[in-house]
Amino acid sequence: MREKQTRQHNSASEGKRPPKNVDEYLAGIKEPARSTLIKLRAAILSAVPAEASETISYGMPAFKYKGVLVWFAAFSNHCSLFPTAAIIEAYKNELKGFATSKGTIHFPTDKPLPTALVKKLVKARVAHVEKKKQG
Repeated sequence: MREKQTRQHNSASEGKRPPKNVDEYLAGIKEPARSTLIKLRAAILSAVPAEASETISYGMPAFKYKGVLVWFAAFSNHCSLFPTAAIIEAYKNELKGFATSKGTIHFPTDKPLPTALVKKLVKARVAHVEKKKQG
């Protein structure tokens, strides 16, 4: 008899059908994560090129520009920015006060969002994509 395997998801929008767009995703998020995510979205939007577009990728909000630039999402006690491992590695000294993993940065929902840092990371990701497309 095989044991039933279960996966545990921490996403704040777990158990629901995938959202059709970013606004629908945000509508399903509870406070205080929703407010943090709205601020995160605004910071990202201010740093991406005008040609960038919002989408849902892997069930999470994302910004696309010559491919997916960054993802962002709400979880039980934090919001995450997924700018790719290369960006996290390049800015690891500036990210010392935050929980990070190979491809994500966790921003606690009970602390102010470091919008200047978010913009810097997103601009670095845009530059990384531009350089990659040229090479």
